[in-house]
Amino acid sequence: MPNVVEFASFNLKNGVSVSDFLLVSDRFNSEFLSRQKGYVSRKLLLTGEMWADSVLWETMEDALNAFRTADDDTVACEYMSFMDKESVKVLHLSVQRSY
Repeated sequence: MPNVVEFASFNLKNGVSVSDFLLVSDRFNSEFLSRQKGYVSRKLLLTGEMWADSVLWETMEDALNAFRTADDDTVACEYMSFMDKESVKVLHLSVQRSY
């Protein structure tokens, strides 16, 4: 059972093509995230101009390890390059109950 939710909200940089962003998001998921220890699933969300990633992890250690190694991965860096860095907010939340 997943024990951690990583929730990252962000806006895209001005001028970014949504179709290009979605393509790199697919690559980010298949070539980086899904290969990380403890990865369970991911949802890419949108409301208005704000996007969000909701990723389920088995443990907090797994979530934090993936978060730390993203800066060293080419595809992860490409994905993050589409984001307005000032808008990025990341939370790692421990699941207390699932209903």
